[in-house]
Amino acid sequence: MADSYRGVFGAIPYAIRHTESWTMRVYGVIGALTAGLIATVVTLALVVWMAETADVQGGTFLFSRSLYVIAGFAAVAPLLAPLLFVARRHRRDDPVRPGYDRKMAYGGFLFLLSLYVGMIISAPAELREPAESVVVNALYALPRPVGFVPPVVAALVVFAIHYRLRVTADETAAEEAIDEPSAAAGEPSIEDD
Repeated sequence: MADSYRGVFGAIPYAIRHTESWTMRVYGVIGALTAGLIATVVTLALVVWMAETADVQGGTFLFSRSLYVIAGFAAVAPLLAPLLFVARRHRRDDPVRPGYDRKMAYGGFLFLLSLYVGMIISAPAELREPAESVVVNALYALPRPVGFVPPVVAALVVFAIHYRLRVTADETAAEEAIDEPSAAAGEPSIEDD
């Protein structure tokens, strides 16, 4: 355990160092930088918003500030989840199916893309620039509240990949039972005595 990590900030470099997948290494750098950027923007925006509404007493503003923090956490947590799952797997030497690290990185990249799509859908009308792309125009045509759907679906995909590719204790025991050599036919067994 000398090469273990402590908390989230130690798990990110641990996952990057211990994975054999170059896809996960690339995602580790991009995902960690993006999560740091989102956390910084959310924190600074919250500080500015609190300063602007400091004279308002309780009620809706306090509730909406809380929702703002939860929304920021909801954007950062699925970005870091593939890295945390991979770090935990390597630290504990958990059995997983082949391609676990690579597929977790794909899930992370999918979540990054879904954040971008969600921002396009939920962009205010004054920030939307005319686009020649059919895809962008189709996304602009969707109602703004639909913007949360792509990140939620992608986050669920990240967690589904993890649960689908891990090996449970029952599966490990079954594999070990198959791998154990059976008693030789000529040797006496306990039942024969």
